Amino acid sequence: MDLIRGLWRKHRRKILVTTTCLGSGYLLYKLYNAHTRNLADLERELADERHNDDIIKTQMKAHFDNIQMIADITTLPHALRRLSIRIAEEIHVSFIMETLSKGKGTLAPSEKLHLWNELKILSFTRMVLSLWSVTMLSLYIRVQVNILGRHLYIDTATGLTTSHLLEEIDLIDREDEKKFLTSADYLATNGIPSLISNIKSAVKEVLKGKQLKDVLTTRTLEETVIRILDVFMSTGSPHHWVDYLMMAQDTTMSPRDNPTDGSSSDVTGTKLHRLINETREVLTSTEFTNVAEISLKSCTVALVEEMEKQTGLAAGMQLAKLIPQIEKTVPEISAVPEENRFLQLIRDLPEVQHFFTLLYSNMPL
Repeated sequence: MDLIRGLWRKHRRKILVTTTCLGSGYLLYKLYNAHTRNLADLERELADERHNDDIIKTQMKAHFDNIQMIADITTLPHALRRLSIRIAEEIHVSFIMETLSKGKGTLAPSEKLHLWNELKILSFTRMVLSLWSVTMLSLYIRVQVNILGRHLYIDTATGLTTSHLLEEIDLIDREDEKKFLTSADYLATNGIPSLISNIKSAVKEVLKGKQLKDVLTTRTLEETVIRILDVFMSTGSPHHWVDYLMMAQDTTMSPRDNPTDGSSSDVTGTKLHRLINETREVLTSTEFTNVAEISLKSCTVALVEEMEKQTGLAAGMQLAKLIPQIEKTVPEISAVPEENRFLQLIRDLPEVQHFFTLLYSNMPL
């Protein structure tokens, strides 16, 4: 016992230091072990999140591609058919051409000149009208289906990831969905008369110095069409052209769609109103205007190039001889989507693809 006490007194400091080091080492080991486990758990969680993110991105990409397909094979063909019929009903070019053909040698010079000038204005009006309306309608419908598709995807995903039944989630009503998509017919049913009138005014302003004997080349025809589009788009209030595509903002909701009695249809009306307002916000954005301008210019170039192939326009052609060629080429603009090179051109523009990718993902445009 005395020996142990002597050893303790003699080596107490060393023993305490050794014991402290051993205890600290064990504590550090436990802490390190716990930290390592935490890191491993965190890495697993991050890996799971990355995996889930990849699944969500894949699902959204598939849904996005499906939405574009729906626009191409369902909504757009229907709207284009109605639009083509309305343009043909409102602009009667064939009657004037027939009158000129049958009246050779019998029409008075003044009467003949009047008919040719009228034909000039109507042919350019029909060409620019078809170019603008088909381009803008295709972009408008794509805006619609991407906004609706994003809302439906989010609503469904929310329903599947919560404890609520899907029927209990605040989904977009099917009737609202139908109303929203069929509003694409507004241009054909309501917007066409005033659109024709204003495009015709722009045509008259740009063509007032051009005579029937004037020679046009590929370049001058392209410049003329773009000038008409510029005059039309810049005349009136900013974004005035949106009202040809959809109802004016103060009339988008009828009393039936926006009740004030607190009924369940009030919620339905609000959802529809939200979709319409979001669409208008997109159409009046600077980004959409830029995409529309790029699309219109690209389609103008493609149209003039098509006419050049058929007529030898590059060498120059008198305006009077060019008009019948315009009439032959214009129907191609409103052809069915699977045969419409102009719609394919718009779809393939990088700026258009980028715009709708951002719109669908709800990122800043």
